[in-house]
Amino acid sequence: MDLLALLNHVLNFAAPAVWLALLLPWLARFVIRKRASRLPLRKQAAFIFMASLLVLLLGLALLGQDGKMVTYLALVCIAATVQWVMLK
Repeated sequence: MDLLALLNHVLNFAAPAVWLALLLPWLARFVIRKRASRLPLRKQAAFIFMASLLVLLLGLALLGQDGKMVTYLALVCIAATVQWVMLK
């Protein structure tokens, strides 16, 4: 595998975590207007991205392959929990 193929695999592996980290704090501002987080959007996205990437890596390690639906379910649950904790 050359460097470009490796980079493609890594970016595609992390893509769900990136999109969820970018969209979740932004959508939370519109849905939950009363309880805005004290953290800026960049920090919220960073926390969600780190937690989401950890979930993806754990899913890969435990299940032996990426792209399993149970991993994506855990990804969404953990990202939502992190966002909820930041709103407290």
